[in-house]
Amino acid sequence: MDIKPIRTELDYDAALARIDRLMGAAPDTFEADEFDVLVTLVEAYEANRWPIEAPDPISAVEHVMDARGFRQKDLAALIGSQPRASEVLSRRRPLTLPIIRALSSEWQVPADLLVREYDLAAPR
Repeated sequence: MDIKPIRTELDYDAALARIDRLMGAAPDTFEADEFDVLVTLVEAYEANRWPIEAPDPISAVEHVMDARGFRQKDLAALIGSQPRASEVLSRRRPLTLPIIRALSSEWQVPADLLVREYDLAAPR
């Protein structure tokens, strides 16, 4: 096994090509072990090279609403009023701790996504 860190695009391409050739290796073999190590190295390289930022809290809420077919009225029912839901979604009102708790417990939105700072809309 000639495995080394992935530092360049050339290293990355070579690792992907080798992974391709090792695909389907029988379990508990030298090739399967090599496959596992290369996949780990590729994942680390990709995470470092092309990190994916977590969405801001409102984008996360909008994504959950879209994915689950929720509408603004569903958010309003959860947090207490239609105007408040509108203000939150339009970024005129920040998420409060009670709203974060409701979103986390009722819609299973991870609280750590919601407790991040984000920009509010400029006052009118």
